[in-house]
Amino acid sequence: MSFGIQLAERGWVSDSRIRVGIRRLLAERLQSIEALPRSSTQWIQTLESLPLAVDTDAANEQHYELPAAYFQLVLGPHLKYSAGYWPEGVDTLDASEAAMLRLTCERAELADGQRILELGCGWGSLSLWMAAAYPASRIVAISNSNSQRAYIESQAAERGLHNLEVITCDINQFQPEGDFDRVVSVEMFEHVRNHRQLLGQIAAWLRPGGQLFVHIFTHRVATYLFEAKSSKDWMSKYFFTGGIMPAVDLLPTAARGFLEEAQRWKVNGTHYSRTLEAWLAQQDAHSEAVLEIFRGCYGPKQAKLWAQRWRIFYMACSELFAYNHGEEWPVTHYRFVKAN
Repeated sequence: MSFGIQLAERGWVSDSRIRVGIRRLLAERLQSIEALPRSSTQWIQTLESLPLAVDTDAANEQHYELPAAYFQLVLGPHLKYSAGYWPEGVDTLDASEAAMLRLTCERAELADGQRILELGCGWGSLSLWMAAAYPASRIVAISNSNSQRAYIESQAAERGLHNLEVITCDINQFQPEGDFDRVVSVEMFEHVRNHRQLLGQIAAWLRPGGQLFVHIFTHRVATYLFEAKSSKDWMSKYFFTGGIMPAVDLLPTAARGFLEEAQRWKVNGTHYSRTLEAWLAQQDAHSEAVLEIFRGCYGPKQAKLWAQRWRIFYMACSELFAYNHGEEWPVTHYRFVKAN
């Protein structure tokens, strides 16, 4: 690990200087991806030889088995661990979560009475929202985390929601019972390598005329993998092992022959940057409580180190999504349809 990163992790570098370093690394990243294949068809051919997802245990440990208590301090009240939506008039984390949840349901064309599958449900923000908004629907939510399932089930019971089933499993092994009117996924496809395999499976799970909605962060033209090859690959090592940054046209290319792209929306990256800045502010506002939780997660000797790593993680992601006025790395929404 470089000396500069070590100093930053120990809290000996100011946030402003850390952000300067992050922006420099982002500029280097843009230079490095110039040498990568731009053709999404080429990428799909490469990724088809890989498992559906890789390093799922590492991703689970890095994010999804931390206790809900940490995320209750840092996220908004819906515990939405993904981009919020900040249109004019929305100026709180709570409101941005609700705005994106409403937008997701609208763009997914959800309706009461549907059978809905959510892939990668996180802490249940969308699953619980759907269960409340569509009481006649049956919702199945998939998570790779036991602690997330337990949290969602407790919240569903507390809210009197009886139309939500949460299943803990690795997406590589998931086989649902029955078919679905809608499949929705929010920031799960970034953990997938073989997108064509997964999209083929989803097409088989959908009823004729059924639809898939995907919310995913993207790069405007290039696909690249997160791999820990050097000390500069800090994000890959500690927070996004096995991840992928897909080009905007990667998923539609992978879906050909299985699903038809019906609509696409670009959400400027500044919406995600603002969300991440809110999470950082929340962590800073609850720093002592965060340290107490991290002492239990990472051990007393590592708690401060990991608190700073999470702060750097939020700063790094915020700077990425804000880069080039939010145009370089947007969030993209897709709606795909299965033919009748």
